[in-house]
Amino acid sequence: MDPVTRVTGTAVPLDRSDVDTDQLIPAVWMKKTERTGFEDGLFQKWRRDPEFVLNQPERKDATILVSGPNFGCGSSREHAPWALRDYGFKVVVTPGFADIFRNNLPNTGLVPAWADPGTVRALLDATTADPTAEITVDVVARVIHCPAAGVADAPFFLDDAAHHRLVNGFDQIDLTLQLDDLIAAHESRRPDWLPTGTGVVAEAR
Repeated sequence: MDPVTRVTGTAVPLDRSDVDTDQLIPAVWMKKTERTGFEDGLFQKWRRDPEFVLNQPERKDATILVSGPNFGCGSSREHAPWALRDYGFKVVVTPGFADIFRNNLPNTGLVPAWADPGTVRALLDATTADPTAEITVDVVARVIHCPAAGVADAPFFLDDAAHHRLVNGFDQIDLTLQLDDLIAAHESRRPDWLPTGTGVVAEAR
């Protein structure tokens, strides 16, 4: 993955709470076996409404999604972060995520910015009033800046593990490969007569 240290862009204000993963992408999209090409499935049901915020031409190039609390609740489907990524979003700002969904976002290079409710309200109001209002999410410093909303260096929560992966561009495989020498050293010391994990499980049965 590419490192994500700072994102500046316009926003899509989605002033709703409890946006679940089935709303983010309907179950019919689970038939795809690839991990890309989900942009048309993002909010597919809601996009049938011409007034839906994602259908507004002035929102077309937005890279930041601002929404209400408990974002990403429901099932743990990873297709939802993939759909957000494929559509072009780089950051989701909310006053609260569902835990599994929050952990899934960095796997695709997306920043889960968990901000104070007052900060999110200011961002929603400002970006609803002015589609050109820009937000800057400084991932390194873990702060949000948006002059139109009167938000200056407002902190957001991003756990240390996700922060490390995002600013360095590491996925989970990259993290494992960083320990390649230690893994090889462990394997070299391990007697070859020891049973494998599969064997242990089989014997236990």
